[in-house]
Amino acid sequence: MIHVIATISLKPGVRAAYLDILNANVPNVLAEDGCHGYAATVDVDSGLAIQEPLRDDAVVIVEKWETLDALNTHLGMPHMADYKAKVVDMVAGVSLQVLQDV
Repeated sequence: MIHVIATISLKPGVRAAYLDILNANVPNVLAEDGCHGYAATVDVDSGLAIQEPLRDDAVVIVEKWETLDALNTHLGMPHMADYKAKVVDMVAGVSLQVLQDV
């Protein structure tokens, strides 16, 4: 199983609008072959001293894919191109962690 942690750094003040667009696309992603999970998350104050500072302008997408091929197919899907075009002016940066079960 492949796990992806995609951290989307947003321009200030656009998180709510970004989440509207992202969440509208989630059913399309979940319907893809090989997708076992795709969820948008935001920081929550846990009260734990070890927690990193909260980020008001970040969204973390937690993904689970059957294979790397399924992940790569996902990245080329038409609905992903549409999503990217809608959010391009909102996004300041993206970082990915791609992990596998051991």
